[in-house]
Amino acid sequence: MKKIFAFVIIASFTLVTACKKDFLDTAPTGSADEAALFTSTTNASNVINGIYRYMYSRYGDQNQPGQGGIMLDMDFMGEDLHQSVGTWYTTAGSGTGGWVSQKNDASGWVAFPFRFYYRIIGNANALIVNIDAAAGPEADKKRLKAEALTIRGWAYFNLVQIYGKRYGAGTTNSQLGVSMPLSPLDLKLPRSTVEEVYTQINKDLDDALALFPTASPALNKSHLSLNAARAIKARVALTQQNYTSAASFAKQVIDGNAFSLMDSTQYRSGFNNINNTEWIWGAFVQDDQGDTFGSYFAQISWDGNTSYIRSRPKRINSALYAQIKTSDIRKTMWEPAPTATNFPLPSTAYAREPFMSRKFKTRAIPTIGDVPYIRLAEMYLILAEANANLAGKEAEAKAALFTLAKKRDANYTLSTNTGAALINEILFQRRVEFWGEGFRFFDLKRLNQPLDRTTVPNYVSASVGGVMQIGAPSVDNRWQFAIPISEIQANPNSVQND
Repeated sequence: MKKIFAFVIIASFTLVTACKKDFLDTAPTGSADEAALFTSTTNASNVINGIYRYMYSRYGDQNQPGQGGIMLDMDFMGEDLHQSVGTWYTTAGSGTGGWVSQKNDASGWVAFPFRFYYRIIGNANALIVNIDAAAGPEADKKRLKAEALTIRGWAYFNLVQIYGKRYGAGTTNSQLGVSMPLSPLDLKLPRSTVEEVYTQINKDLDDALALFPTASPALNKSHLSLNAARAIKARVALTQQNYTSAASFAKQVIDGNAFSLMDSTQYRSGFNNINNTEWIWGAFVQDDQGDTFGSYFAQISWDGNTSYIRSRPKRINSALYAQIKTSDIRKTMWEPAPTATNFPLPSTAYAREPFMSRKFKTRAIPTIGDVPYIRLAEMYLILAEANANLAGKEAEAKAALFTLAKKRDANYTLSTNTGAALINEILFQRRVEFWGEGFRFFDLKRLNQPLDRTTVPNYVSASVGGVMQIGAPSVDNRWQFAIPISEIQANPNSVQND
């Protein structure tokens, strides 16, 4: 692999890139010497804060608002989030929802997540390597290292899911994943296997869990914490079909009682505030730091003042909507027949379309809102799904599902489903709960399920160039993004996906 593209963080958290032509670059250089960045824990804190700031910054195009843009791209590759015409996220030049760009090694939509996560990894590597020698309290050094290890593991987890073939439990997983530089000196590496990448992911998370303080919470929810690391461990284990571990880590987060599920009022408040009791980790976007056109809420909100929001309402799969009980608060997150009365809009410049979303509302003008990365609801659903896949654990699965579903629907009663029917009920809850939050592509891939948009009555085929069905990940290589051509050209030890 060529050098890892990274950035320098200065006191104001401005990002200064080190090179202009290299696809990837090395550890932080630029206006400050790398050693100076880590002379103290105070300086090192600026580096980790800069990573968090970078995560919600515009990458290139307006519809690439950091992690939020990747989340939306992953959901537009599914069948539950869609729009009436081909535009951002669905056409070949503006996203991957049409299932074309992800196999084009020259596409900016192939380069976007690749460069995004490797920039994070490059800076995390520099901090991990240098923090032990920094001046400052030992507790701060441990916490900073734990955050860097967690975010590196999280970044590799996203990379291997996007660019590698799915993980198969009980197999060797010798299929190629991604290159794994673990220090600023690791250059031009070959691609590691999927098994090797997951081994490193789990090592990073385990090492972080041993370093995080247990007696105090995170500095704030924009920073990774012990609970966030446990939650990511639960995600990783679920993807590996390691259901015992997934259930264990999800339960640890739940039993910690640091978070609580939203009530009905909170659920309808716009999914825009990191102080929400249910959020475990997210992006905190200050009112004066938002990007009017290149933010998450400039893409997914219903009231953001951008031409994309005004003209292109985001819609839910009408068949999925029909399955939501009328007593479920989530039924109100979409409007099947919007009118000026039941769905007032900021002005007549905003379009209304059937089954449009009101889930995401801006917190501040013009398109300001915090971005949800991990919520407590996911831990209940991981606990439920994991236990539903374990012999003799269906009662525990139903209990976890009940706690969440009852909070969303006061009329919900304990499930009587068993076996596959129980698992399907849990997966239905995931689809409804996390609409627009970036889960659908990853869920279909880990479950080895095909994509079928022909079952969606209100899906407009032309909006995705007529691509309505994709075979299961085990038989269709379109689930595996191409490695960017720039990386292939720069790194003689890398190889392209088929």
